[in-house]
Amino acid sequence: MKPRGIVKDLRGEVLPRRDNCLGEREEATVDDVVERIIESVLTGDSSQVESSVAEALREGLSADWIMNKGLVAAMAEVGARFERQEFYVPEMLVAARAMQSGLAIIKPGLIEGGVAAVGKVVLGTVKGDLHDIGKSLVGMMLEGAGFEVTDLGTDVPPARFAEAVREHGAQLVGLSALLTTTMQNMRSTIEALEDLGVRDQVRVMVGGAPVTEAFSKEIGADGYGPDASRAVSLAKALAAGK
Repeated sequence: MKPRGIVKDLRGEVLPRRDNCLGEREEATVDDVVERIIESVLTGDSSQVESSVAEALREGLSADWIMNKGLVAAMAEVGARFERQEFYVPEMLVAARAMQSGLAIIKPGLIEGGVAAVGKVVLGTVKGDLHDIGKSLVGMMLEGAGFEVTDLGTDVPPARFAEAVREHGAQLVGLSALLTTTMQNMRSTIEALEDLGVRDQVRVMVGGAPVTEAFSKEIGADGYGPDASRAVSLAKALAAGK
């Protein structure tokens, strides 16, 4: 029998393992599993994502490693392709849903391992607005970037956002509006955060078709995300205190 070696990824980093022993497997095999996860997310193949993630777990790769090297890396590439106009909203949605199917498998391992989220986000479409697709895509992309997301849905009253921030200890609030008639409810939501005394603990980001950078500043938001990809970049920056 060959001596058991240390398995490394493509960059030469030692792979974290749940049992500190992956057995006799070649480095290329590990890379192949990760490449399958990434490629399956990019093509929106949920069943292949699930099987590849399950295979990675069977091989002893940690849930944290699978998430960061596989799922998060895949969603970063989705965002990059969107920026290059190689992907559009439909492709992003399909990829994000495939990513979520893999995330569901490793979530128990992340919780068991005490893996901390990048940050906690409360997300919703403001009062009077029932549009869901853009907000849901941002939520899935944020999950793919390692955030813990509480999605309040649509037609969310200002006070509900504020209560959710206090309940979940969120650092970020994402407000979406697709109608010009509901945009002012973003302002009302920020006021509700102030009234409940939680405004100082959160950074507020806004987005949606009629929303602009100027409007974001006018209502006192902390940032504006014109699309899902840039909303994720904004969330990362705000969570890092930038």
